[in-house]
Amino acid sequence: MGRPETEGAVPGLKGLLILKSETFSTLGLAEPLLRALNARNHTQPTPIQAQAIPALLKGRDMLGIAQTGTGKTGAFALPILQALSSRPNHAKGRSPRALILAPTRELAIQIGDELRAYGKRLPLRHSVIFGGVGQKPQTDALARGLDIVVATPGRLLDLLQQGHVRLDAITHLVLDEADRMLDMGFVRDVRKIVAALPPRRQSLLFSATMPAEVARLAGELLKDPLRVEVAPQSTPVERIDQSVYHVASGGKLALLADILADPAFARVIVFSRTKHRANRVAEQLEKRGIGAEAIHGNKSQSARQRALARFRSGEVGVLVATDIAARGIDIEGVTHVVNFELPNEPESYVHRIGRTARAGAAGAAVAFCDPAERSYLRDIERLMGQRLAVIGNAPDDLEEVPQQGPRGHRGGAAKKQRPHRARGRGKPHPAAAQNRNDQRRRRARGEKKAA
Repeated sequence: MGRPETEGAVPGLKGLLILKSETFSTLGLAEPLLRALNARNHTQPTPIQAQAIPALLKGRDMLGIAQTGTGKTGAFALPILQALSSRPNHAKGRSPRALILAPTRELAIQIGDELRAYGKRLPLRHSVIFGGVGQKPQTDALARGLDIVVATPGRLLDLLQQGHVRLDAITHLVLDEADRMLDMGFVRDVRKIVAALPPRRQSLLFSATMPAEVARLAGELLKDPLRVEVAPQSTPVERIDQSVYHVASGGKLALLADILADPAFARVIVFSRTKHRANRVAEQLEKRGIGAEAIHGNKSQSARQRALARFRSGEVGVLVATDIAARGIDIEGVTHVVNFELPNEPESYVHRIGRTARAGAAGAAVAFCDPAERSYLRDIERLMGQRLAVIGNAPDDLEEVPQQGPRGHRGGAAKKQRPHRARGRGKPHPAAAQNRNDQRRRRARGEKKAA
């Protein structure tokens, strides 16, 4: 692969591009797509769309590095729909013309929904293929003929090996969320799928981060690609107000229920590291009268879709999720993300908090950190280059360093903050009380040793 080209880079800010004021009508899109965009009130392209669409319409390969919520799906879906609709030869049975690979069922379904909305005025057919459900409806759709297939790697490879799909007519390939795909162990499946594709094709790879393994995969797939990077790697959007409570593990549930009593926490995604914990947190919130649903890999597809539908509609205000939901689920109006348990990979924190502050809105991310998670917090802060604002009492051994203020203002040394008080309750947060109890126990142990 040749060295990726970066157009219009800002000196000193590698990968950031200078953007002109653009509208979709100036990007070269066909009238049916412009009408579909107008119907959705989409008139101004996002930065990655403004940079990618003209190049993709010319047939360029592309390496896109972008955070979640940046409009990546439109950036690749619109040019592919236009290219396929301009060619009269429709796909034959079992031989689609475009393939979009996604790491999770939720992301695949979301991409399928976007294709349907953008392409509703075009004579193109697409379908979404993923595991966890019966394959017959999927094989029937393939047999009828599809222009675009959106798939997770495992199920697509199964159908390929069974002879239900051929990939020798593919003209467009997209790997979305490539870093997450590799994290989930799909790299071998992806390479087997790519081996079945024709060498002459347009290939696109999108990733939120660019670890070495993703870079190697990009080198294998892309030919002289345009590199589009709309934000520094692994940096959360600045609109997100980030803070942390230092709280014992046993006090997290009470703290969560307490902060959810604030009406400002209107639509909240709570992240845990394990499926069991996600279930338990959702169940305990329900017992406290707080509407919550859990979503994770052990849930059936119908149960996951039902949970997402209830959350989107506002029937429940809290979605408790494992990291399977940290990528690709685009739900508007998420006011807060709560890291009930900190992730052991700092990049996952970035993807988690990216569920809020979507489409130009502001958002907030709250982290709960127990003593065993201090190293995870340090890794997150090191990746981001800043401390999270501490709410309540900080541990005695937490050094004071410059950090971001609780409302997004950058200041000098972090100030000791008063314990946060729940609205209308006149009592400190359980986090603050627990911290004081921990301090008393430490002092008591010290006094006994001295005696």
